[in-house]
Amino acid sequence: MKISDDIHNYYEKLVSQHFTALKLEDKYDAEFIADLVCVVLNQLPTRYIRHEVDMAFYLPASERFEMENNVKVAVAKALEFMKEHS
Repeated sequence: MKISDDIHNYYEKLVSQHFTALKLEDKYDAEFIADLVCVVLNQLPTRYIRHEVDMAFYLPASERFEMENNVKVAVAKALEFMKEHS
């Protein structure tokens, strides 16, 4: 088993989806985005999974909503922080 291939933090996917929805890659360079991802993920809890299907099948809608909201808040805070410190 390779941890990097088999196990990942589900919040990474949610953050990536939110970045795409906000079109952040169109607004900022790769360096800024990489730093932003780190700042965002450091604000969030970890939720390790092996298979995406596990989350889709077992995650209650209310918990998924809460996770997505946590991502939105973390991204907003991180953007504010990064803009102030750039």
